[in-house]
Amino acid sequence: MTPQDFIQIILLITVLIGLTPILGTYMDKVFTGKKHVMLPVFGWLERLIYRFAGAGPAEETNWKLYALRLLMFNFIGFVFVFLIQRFQAYLPLNPANLPNVSWHSAINTSISFVTNTNWQGYAGETTMSCFVQMIGLTVQNFVSAATGIAVILAVIRGISRKSTDKIGNFWTDLTRSTLYVLLPLSVLFAIVLVGQGVVQNFKSHETVQTLQGVDQVLPMGPAASQIAIKQLGTNGGGFFNANSAHPFENPTPFSNFLQILAIFLIPASLTYMYGKMVGSARQGWAIFSAMLILFTAGLSISLYAEYSPNPVFGHLPLMEGKETRFGIASSVLFSVVTTNASCGAVNAMHDSLSPLSGMVAIINMMLGEIIFGGVGAGLYGMVIFIILTVFIAGLMVGRTPEYLGKKIGAFEVQMAIIANLATSFAILVFTAWASVSSYGLSSLNNAGPHGFSEILYAFTSAAGNNGSAFAGLNANTLFYNLTLGFVMLIGRFGVIIPVLAMAGSMAGKNITPSSPGTFRTDHWLFTGLLIGIILIVGGLTYFPALSLGPIVEHLLMNNGISF
Repeated sequence: MTPQDFIQIILLITVLIGLTPILGTYMDKVFTGKKHVMLPVFGWLERLIYRFAGAGPAEETNWKLYALRLLMFNFIGFVFVFLIQRFQAYLPLNPANLPNVSWHSAINTSISFVTNTNWQGYAGETTMSCFVQMIGLTVQNFVSAATGIAVILAVIRGISRKSTDKIGNFWTDLTRSTLYVLLPLSVLFAIVLVGQGVVQNFKSHETVQTLQGVDQVLPMGPAASQIAIKQLGTNGGGFFNANSAHPFENPTPFSNFLQILAIFLIPASLTYMYGKMVGSARQGWAIFSAMLILFTAGLSISLYAEYSPNPVFGHLPLMEGKETRFGIASSVLFSVVTTNASCGAVNAMHDSLSPLSGMVAIINMMLGEIIFGGVGAGLYGMVIFIILTVFIAGLMVGRTPEYLGKKIGAFEVQMAIIANLATSFAILVFTAWASVSSYGLSSLNNAGPHGFSEILYAFTSAAGNNGSAFAGLNANTLFYNLTLGFVMLIGRFGVIIPVLAMAGSMAGKNITPSSPGTFRTDHWLFTGLLIGIILIVGGLTYFPALSLGPIVEHLLMNNGISF
């Protein structure tokens, strides 16, 4: 690694720590109804939306109605995105005259963008029109991210309130998340990206002459606007097939750094907002610290693996699959950040990562992408582990487990376990099915443990609502479009519903004042215990599958055997 690589990593962490309380304080004002800087700008539009939708912003509901509204809204989004893909050829803003998308690919893509996964089994510039990209996919980038923020807001209210069944208003949370957080940041970021050279137009392509004197067709389109929200909303995907390795999507090292920062910005700031809203900023910093420690550990392992001499590649650092403009360190940093969050944007080929570095990416997603994680989703995923941690700590000292004055009962633990089991079931069962069926193996590019890792990565990415691909696997088939779509639904709503049920249960409890015997959850000891529970649960659940894939591949590669 060069000194510049170290500086980039330190600068990323420093800027992230500095911006976290700033944006976190702003979001606290937005969601607690206080005056803030964007209220005069979009306040009129918020009121107009409520009037058009017939929703009362002050009306609050119990968790069941909150969940029902969330599911209804997302179902409508799924139907809309599906239909505009199926009728794409007849809709405007289709300068390349692209045909209608196949029904199974349209189902997969609709589920993908509604669940904040943005898994893409297609090449964007040759499959989706500008209309579908903007009206369908970009809109879902906003509202799927806003849905994640809405869920964590409901969880915070469930934790901080007492003796009530009300956890908020889904329509209000969705609207404010979109108008006051996602939209302003995206507009600002898109302008910066355009300044860096990211394309933003309505052309289908440009034909230019290269230095060799031959014609080359360059794809065009409204890329900057989608890239801004795909990173800030931890949606992922790419306007172009090469994703963030494409020079029109990620032109410079500075744009690369900003895209990495954008992925972590809102998830990190939500931890500070969480602390403010539950009445203790230390609680938010404790969660932030656990996330940062896990991020640093995973990044260190990945960098070590990529820079270690490898007999298969002549004992040289691994440049295969890396974008030469960014190099090894920036590519590895991007891979760790994008799998820590539920983003899925990539600037390198993950299939070419070393086995250990690829394993880090897989583990990041297997843990529920709680290391900062998706917008909202990472934090409520971390709350699940917090519930399990305080429950286990209570068992260790013989006390009734408590969190922020709330007694943690059997129902909360059951919901936390269901949420954890939902994703592990989806990953392991469907990976096993694909690994032994002709449907799953027919489009596999590699044999042995690497081929297994490709399948494991695909279903892990889908269940974690990440959307990045290991590649080497053609997932645009009937089998993978349908199975991956189903796994995305489990990974999203199989977690959201138990989490909302847990929030509703906790909202009805009284708050018990702390005592000398109360186990502190804003202390370094709790942070360490939380990290331990995360690693133990993940290790016990997924170690056998990882042993069949990246672990055995690492051992074989060190002996000069590759697949």
